Amino acid sequence: MRNIRLLTVIAAAAMGLSACSGTGVKTADQTAGNAAAQETEAKETADASADAENEKTTETAADRTTVTVKTLNANKEEIDLEVPYDPERVAVMDMAALDILDQLGLESRVVGVSDTSLDYLKKYVDNEKVAALGTIKEADMEAVMASEPDVIFIGGRLAKSYDALSEIAPVVYLSTDTELGTVESVRKNAGIIASMFGLEDKVDGLMEGFDARLAALSESSKGKTAIIGMCTSGGFNVLGNDGRCSLIGREAGFENIGVDANIDTSTHGNEASFEFVVEKAPDYIFVLDRDAAIGTEGAKLAKDIMENELVMGTDAYKNGNIVYLAHPAVWYTAEGGIRALDLMIGDLESALLK
Repeated sequence: MRNIRLLTVIAAAAMGLSACSGTGVKTADQTAGNAAAQETEAKETADASADAENEKTTETAADRTTVTVKTLNANKEEIDLEVPYDPERVAVMDMAALDILDQLGLESRVVGVSDTSLDYLKKYVDNEKVAALGTIKEADMEAVMASEPDVIFIGGRLAKSYDALSEIAPVVYLSTDTELGTVESVRKNAGIIASMFGLEDKVDGLMEGFDARLAALSESSKGKTAIIGMCTSGGFNVLGNDGRCSLIGREAGFENIGVDANIDTSTHGNEASFEFVVEKAPDYIFVLDRDAAIGTEGAKLAKDIMENELVMGTDAYKNGNIVYLAHPAVWYTAEGGIRALDLMIGDLESALLK
């Protein structure tokens, strides 16, 4: 009898262990299966969340009608300006802005432009579908109004017309900041224009290579002095690092010894005598021919002005270091454009990296 009870207890214990193995303790296969199920569920949740976020972003982009950009006002103060997003009709009275729009592939949006002699922008002037809006200094207000622009681009020469033009459409007024530097100014302005059309991702590619090219020029110009000037109306004006051609003294690395750093030369420079040039004895002389840039009829060529008895006695002349900027119209009317920057750096490379 005692043996029968013992067998019964053992059998019951065995049944209990079997039950525990089936319900209370998970096998390795069951654990792996549950983990896989949880991973699948988490992935489905993440995918659903990502889809919802993408849908939200798409809806936001589709619903966007305006964008706020940094620009200058009539007093050349930086302001926030609300402009149409992805505008269809653009009037452009600044060659640097037109250059950037062209590089961004927005040719079809341009409905009116100011006159220009720049070869790479002549297609806008010679296009019967694009209205003539006057010059970069004097806008044809009736033509601007008739072109019915969604937005208007201007440069410094038309700052005086900012308020009048703003009555027609929002005015984006961009400039080159010499403190920031020419390259960074171009990058900044290209970014502003690109943001109006949702093309911000194109800017880095368009700006690629400029920094390296200027670094090579800086290495070549290390320790060298220069006078940077402009021939105009038969005379020679020296330029500082505060305006036109500042690329040479700031980013290309030359020590500009032509003027005191505190003297304002941002427009047309300061008139200088050739005795002054001889006295300064620069290693290089850079010359911008303004009359050639604006097509002044009957004007004396810069070379004829500069190569006089005094200048020809300088080491700069004797060493072949008088550099006549090969694209004067670009330096004078389009500084701040992407294609313009390429040509300007190219002018320096041709002269210095022989």
